[in-house]
Amino acid sequence: MRIGELAERSGLSRDTIRFYERNGLVRSVPGSSATNNYRDYPEDNLVWLRFITGAREAGLSIADLRDITAAISCDMDRTEARQVLAAKIDELKARADEIRRAIDFLERARDQTAGSAEG
Repeated sequence: MRIGELAERSGLSRDTIRFYERNGLVRSVPGSSATNNYRDYPEDNLVWLRFITGAREAGLSIADLRDITAAISCDMDRTEARQVLAAKIDELKARADEIRRAIDFLERARDQTAGSAEG
């Protein structure tokens, strides 16, 4: 499929898809016509774009996604892939812990502020 159809079906802009392609997250192949520079995008990009969208909304960076892409494609052996994915999971858990601590701090500050205003 061409980029316009992929954009329409995925709900993403052409520029976003091209950005992901430049960063190695989406793949395309030269179109069947040798007279133009059109690219064809395999159907499986739709599933992958949904994953990327969810991952980006969850806070994963492009670098994170490149690592994950390499791990789950055939670019790594299974042991290395599992190590990369485990490391990413550990990083996300550490970030989640930091966010929980920040929320706890802000809740305490809010509660103290509310208590002093009532007094």
